[in-house]
Amino acid sequence: QVQLVESGGGLVQVGASLRLSCAASDSTFSGYTMGWFRQAPGKEREFVAACSWNGGTTNYADSVKGRFTISRDNAKNTVYLQMNSLKPDDTGAYYCAARSGSRASVQIHEYRFWGQGTQVTVSS
Repeated sequence: QVQLVESGGGLVQVGASLRLSCAASDSTFSGYTMGWFRQAPGKEREFVAACSWNGGTTNYADSVKGRFTISRDNAKNTVYLQMNSLKPDDTGAYYCAARSGSRASVQIHEYRFWGQGTQVTVSS
């Protein structure tokens, strides 16, 4: 069972950037598709970005396309989410998740392993 630990969240102003990191405990990390999801207060958890096992395929929610970039370093068992031009609507708890298989799925129910989340707050 892979354990995931997110870091890098914080309180920033509109237009700022943050880079989230998610470190995996499993040495078979490269075999997992990785995803980022977020949950705002009072709302359901939603898909943000996903990355195939080698980073060759990525998917993004429409709301973050052109602003967020997902990437991974399999040698470090880590996946990243670079977030630029942050908006108040980006506020929420950000979770990384892992699923077996090669497809960079946008479906939350396909992800088996989850981190505890890191809070991102964008202040106007």
